[in-house]
Amino acid sequence: MFGSMYDGMNKGSGAYGETRQGDFAVSLLVLTAAVMKADGSVKKSELNYVKEFYRANFGAEKAGEYIKILGELLKQQLDVQQVGLQIRQHMDYSARMMLVQYLFGISHADGSIHLQEIDIIRTISGYMGINPNDFESIKAMFVKEIGSAYKILEVSTDASDEEIKHSYRELAKKYHPDKVAHLGEEVKQAAEEKFTKLNAAYEAIKEERGIN
Repeated sequence: MFGSMYDGMNKGSGAYGETRQGDFAVSLLVLTAAVMKADGSVKKSELNYVKEFYRANFGAEKAGEYIKILGELLKQQLDVQQVGLQIRQHMDYSARMMLVQYLFGISHADGSIHLQEIDIIRTISGYMGINPNDFESIKAMFVKEIGSAYKILEVSTDASDEEIKHSYRELAKKYHPDKVAHLGEEVKQAAEEKFTKLNAAYEAIKEERGIN
């Protein structure tokens, strides 16, 4: 996902471009490590999720190098603020939302999400400039709560039918896969997942309320 995303952003070439891509991958590793260790233990399911992600996006050889770096990062105190602010400056908003989705994917790899993991992802999202409503919408894809469909649509449970329809139309524009198609197939697939959840939430609310 983010290997393709970086290729779409990178204006450098040669050794300099490779260095920039390496820096980008390590920045992702810092955030990855912060989420993995948030609940006090690193689970094999989470590590496997990250390994597969890096293989798919950076190739097997580089992935092996990055996983070694991850092992070292897991032993350190991490500055997620600096990394989050850098990403906020250099990555467009749609890509940053996909990054939040990736971080939730790590935390959900073992089938459940701990409050500490949600808290660190919320903190990282704040540094990256993610709107709180967008954060809650992405979180609701992974954390099933009463009213999660409403959170995905970024409306309250007492919103009017017209407010729900309006919010759905606006979010459908924001999360449409075509908006990130230029960033690579993996990013587009992540956007399609979010778009599918958005549509499912809207259909669930329509059925619940009898909206035509």
